[in-house]
Amino acid sequence: MSNAVRNLEPKIVWNHFADLNAVPRPSKKEERVIQFMVDFGKKLNLDTFVDKVGNVIIKKLATKGLEDRKTVVLQSHLDMVHQKNSDTVFDFDKEGIKMLIDGDWVTADGTTLGADNGLGVAAIMAILSSDNIQHPNIEALFTIDEETGMTGAMGLEGGILEGDILLNLDTEEDNEIGIGCAGGVDVTATRNYREEEIPKNSTAFSISVKGLNGGHSGMDIIKELANANKIMNRLLFDGFTNFGLRISEINGGSLRNAIPRESFAIVTIDTISKEAFLFETSLLINNIKEEFLTLEPKLTVDIQEITAPEKVIELGVQEGLIKSIYAAHNGVYRMSPDIADLVETSNNIARVIVKNGHIKIGCLTRSSSESNKSDLANSLKSAFELSGFHVDLSGEYPGWQPNVNSKILEVVAHLYKELHTEKAHVAACHAGLECGILGQNYPDMDMVSFGPTILGAHSPDERASISSTQKFWNFLLEILENIPKK
Repeated sequence: MSNAVRNLEPKIVWNHFADLNAVPRPSKKEERVIQFMVDFGKKLNLDTFVDKVGNVIIKKLATKGLEDRKTVVLQSHLDMVHQKNSDTVFDFDKEGIKMLIDGDWVTADGTTLGADNGLGVAAIMAILSSDNIQHPNIEALFTIDEETGMTGAMGLEGGILEGDILLNLDTEEDNEIGIGCAGGVDVTATRNYREEEIPKNSTAFSISVKGLNGGHSGMDIIKELANANKIMNRLLFDGFTNFGLRISEINGGSLRNAIPRESFAIVTIDTISKEAFLFETSLLINNIKEEFLTLEPKLTVDIQEITAPEKVIELGVQEGLIKSIYAAHNGVYRMSPDIADLVETSNNIARVIVKNGHIKIGCLTRSSSESNKSDLANSLKSAFELSGFHVDLSGEYPGWQPNVNSKILEVVAHLYKELHTEKAHVAACHAGLECGILGQNYPDMDMVSFGPTILGAHSPDERASISSTQKFWNFLLEILENIPKK
């Protein structure tokens, strides 16, 4: 399957991408891909080293005739989001991504593809390995752990890089030049509970919410897609309010930066209320499906009678759990008052785990406004603390403030128009790019972001456009040839 990808154009990029995708590279477990990049750089006899947090830096001197140009930092992140369909048998820690070609798209077999940000990495590898591409002095910066903490960018010390310009290759629409992004903070609510014996004369059910689109919790949050954790909570709230439903377990969502596609719960109902519960819940399910018919046509909710579990959550904690998730904001919180169609502030209720006496709820709050980021985080904190949860705010990172007077932006925007006879869309995005963080230790570095078109990032529907990758590659080569003089 994956070998067919190697014959796509530009072959030099797709071959490096295939090599990269053969290496497992989950966030916070990048040891193998770090070694892969080190081996790659040293095999080319390029100056290659790893900084104290694990970022890989590879330097290459300018080609003949471009020695007088400013040094360029080419930057992408090594880690990828690991998501798969529940019926896909795949071990991200041991297997390489199985790629498929579908028309103009490269996708994966039931998993995320890793084009975010693997195609950026592959393009930089192509520049480094080529002996006929014109470019100025290059500093290739491959950061780690972008997806779950930005720790690579945060840990990069000042003085390691000498570049004047940074080209971040992590934007996912090929007609866009990024000049700003949102910051973020992780909101985590935890609580222990006492397990109780299930009530007598109870019938147990498993409830599954599946078939949602999911997607990037920043870029796709504006689409108002369904959140599996929120849907599950509606079902549990209704069952508890009307029939005394008791919760044994919940396992909903996955990573903080992915909109939850699936949620699973084990519950009990007084047997005498069984039929009424099933009837009432089926009406609610139909209503929810109707609400999301246009956005989530594949939504399924399945309820199956099962063997009764041994324990359920103590009643008071269960009530607080359900009500706090109901109260906690999910989705767009505020649109930007300054930039049309840009989400300013949002939250993703990403993960809900209830099992063995412990509850953990994980959210990712994003905003291009530091004050509104704090406002929403405090709102969430209050909702959970009112129900007895302990709440931690962690992993905070800043946004990237747009610089409309950027000199490299002027160059890149001009070249895009020359190549495509139309203006690029210059914009900030509601995702977390590393530029804002890198700019803290390199405040004078001029930065822009661009990349090929990638759809469905952070979900098993992730796919990369073949024609767009060719467009992106040609654009990158043109930029490197036209970097301003020192």
